[in-house]
Amino acid sequence: MRTTIRGKNLTVSDKDRAYIERKMQRLERMLDDDSEAEVDLRLEGNRKVDDSHIVDVSLTAAGQSLRGVGEASSFRGAADEVIDKIERRVVEALQRPRDRRRAEQARYADTTMPTEPVDGPDEADEESRVVKIKRFAIEPMFEEDAISRMEELGHTFFIFVNAENERIAVLYRRRDGRYGLIEPVIGGGYSSDD
Repeated sequence: MRTTIRGKNLTVSDKDRAYIERKMQRLERMLDDDSEAEVDLRLEGNRKVDDSHIVDVSLTAAGQSLRGVGEASSFRGAADEVIDKIERRVVEALQRPRDRRRAEQARYADTTMPTEPVDGPDEADEESRVVKIKRFAIEPMFEEDAISRMEELGHTFFIFVNAENERIAVLYRRRDGRYGLIEPVIGGGYSSDD
């Protein structure tokens, strides 16, 4: 794994660089040599001392872009926090293909067994597509805050109320690793023929 460590508007000390490189070696054991990691360190003066040192890690693992942010009173503390987060996400990313493969094998095993004839989709199957309903409180925030919150949660999308126009918006991670924003418009503006 290739790791790039850089400071934003600061010089990274040799001790911090060595510490972060040593911590990133935990991830190297799980990833292949083609993986790349970027570690950005920045110091935010307008925050409390407890979370003024920020370490941002972006890496590609198992074909997925993973990102995490750690905040602490030192770069080492922030690195510990974010590398723990990233390590959990890497394990999940590596586990998903195995789980998917097992599910496909189980589905295949079920189809090879004799079953009753099926004429078409069952109405009960059509009604059971929604398997979980989740309700949560949303609060107004800016796009940058929504990106941070989405990354903290490890999700690929995030629903929030945009503080600029007080409308519901959906933030999502694109396949190229950048972000997209969906702002619903009631009454037109979209055609299913497009």
